Amino acid sequence: MKATGVGSERLGEESLRWSLVIIFLLFGTAKFAAYEAEGVATIAKDYWLFFWLYPLGGVRFASNVIGTLELSTGLMLALGSRFTLASLIGGTMGMCTFLVTLSFMIGAPTAFEPGYGFPFLGSSGQFLMKDLVLLAACFSLALAALRRLRSDA
Repeated sequence: MKATGVGSERLGEESLRWSLVIIFLLFGTAKFAAYEAEGVATIAKDYWLFFWLYPLGGVRFASNVIGTLELSTGLMLALGSRFTLASLIGGTMGMCTFLVTLSFMIGAPTAFEPGYGFPFLGSSGQFLMKDLVLLAACFSLALAALRRLRSDA
């Protein structure tokens, strides 16, 4: 891993990074609380990607696994301020996170407003739309890291 400096040309990149770090740390930490574990279970327990976690250890276990992934993503993004490879890994982990959350819109009963359908967003659709911007921010960080790694090679 090559250490990188923070210059004025990277101010926008670093503001994206630290915004995402805060989001991942707060969301990841919340997954260890009972209220959040129950909330996550209402969405994730029947979802093809997470359903298998619930029989393994229950609601809290599944939420703790998801929280650990989110905290790990936040940590990699934070380390990415100093280490380019960590930035690439963290940005990629973040992209995967938001692709998964956006995929919840497929088949979610409240993704689109009942009686109207696409493109009229329902409550969960409105909530999930923010993840498009977060996905783009992670993509931007991953691309910037990839460019630096290629230029340093």
